[in-house]
Amino acid sequence: MRVRFFALLFGLLPVWANAQGFNGLGNTSDGFALPDRETRLTFPADHGPHPGFRIEWWYVTANLVGPDGTDYGAQWTLFRNAVAPDDADGWRSPVIWMAHAAVTTPDDHESAERFARGGIGQAGVEIAPFNAWIDDWSMQGESFEDLRITAQGDEFSYELDLTAEGPLTLHGDASYSQKSIAGHASHYYSQPFFSVTGTLEIEGERIPVTGSAWLDREWSSQLLDDDQAGWDWISLSFETGERMMGFRIRGSEGIDPTRGSWISAEGDVENLSPGTLIMDPLETTVTAGGPVPTRWRIRLPDRDIDVTADAINPQSWMDTTVSYWEGPMRISGSHTGRGYLEMTGYD
Repeated sequence: MRVRFFALLFGLLPVWANAQGFNGLGNTSDGFALPDRETRLTFPADHGPHPGFRIEWWYVTANLVGPDGTDYGAQWTLFRNAVAPDDADGWRSPVIWMAHAAVTTPDDHESAERFARGGIGQAGVEIAPFNAWIDDWSMQGESFEDLRITAQGDEFSYELDLTAEGPLTLHGDASYSQKSIAGHASHYYSQPFFSVTGTLEIEGERIPVTGSAWLDREWSSQLLDDDQAGWDWISLSFETGERMMGFRIRGSEGIDPTRGSWISAEGDVENLSPGTLIMDPLETTVTAGGPVPTRWRIRLPDRDIDVTADAINPQSWMDTTVSYWEGPMRISGSHTGRGYLEMTGYD
C-alpha cells in the first residue's frame, strides 16, 4: 500500500496505467523527440538513457535450468518515463522510474515492483562502467558484454551473470522499428546471445541455474496508435543457434501485420517483412488478469519454421501496477528450443 500511496502522490499511475494503451504508449508525443529512420546507433552511448524521448526500457528475460532439469524463468526490467520534455535536475526532474522483477517455475510465478523519482540518485543508468539500478536492484558490469543482474521480492531473489557470446541485433531498419500502420516507431536493439550462470533463491531454497538470456533496449515517445491496446511479443532461441523475435499489435480495428527479425547463429540479421511471420494462438488460459493465449503456433515459411510455443507456467501473470503476462516457453515442432512470451493489454 505504501508504494501505491507514493505512486499516487507523485502522479505515477496516470502515466503508467493510461487507458489509451499499454503503459500509456498511445498518448501523444508533443514536445518529445521521435525516432528517425536516418539515425544510426553508436555504442556504448546508446546503452545509456535518451532524455529527449518519453519512454525507454532495459529489459532482460532469461530461460534457466536447475541441476535436476527443472525449467525456470527470470525477468529484470527498468523503465524510464518522462512526464514532460524537460531536463531539470533533482526533485524537479520529470523522470519517473519503474522496475519489475519476476521468477517463474512450473508451479509458481512471483513478481515484484519498484518505483523511484529521477534526479535524486534513487534510480538511473550510467554507461561506463555500465550500471542500471533502482534502490538495491541492479544490472551492472565493466561493459555491456558482461553483466550481473540482481533483484529480490518477498518470495524470491536472484543473482545472474550474463556473458555475451554474439553481436548486438538491430531490429527493423538499422534499429528503426515500425510499430503501426500509421508509422509509430521506436529505436530497438537486442543482445540475444547472453549465456547465464547464477543462483535463484525461492522461498529460502538456493538453486544454481544455467541458461540463456535475451536483453531488449527500446525507446520512443509514442509506440502505439490511440486505438491500439497492446501487443503479443515472443523471442525464440533454437537449439541450432538461430534466434527469432516477432510481435503483433492488437487494436480496435483488428491485428496489425506481424513484424520481427531472424537472427543467424553468427548474428546476421534479416528484417522480416510485415506479415511474413504467422502467430496463431492455440489455447487460452484463465489467469488472474483474465483469459490470455498461452499456447501458440509460430510459423515462418521462408525458413521452414513451424513450431509450437508452450508456457512453462500458464499462470505467469504479472500482478503489478501495469499488469501483463510474461513467462518462459518451451519450443517444439520443426525446431526445438526455448523462448519468452510477453502479452500486454489483456486486462
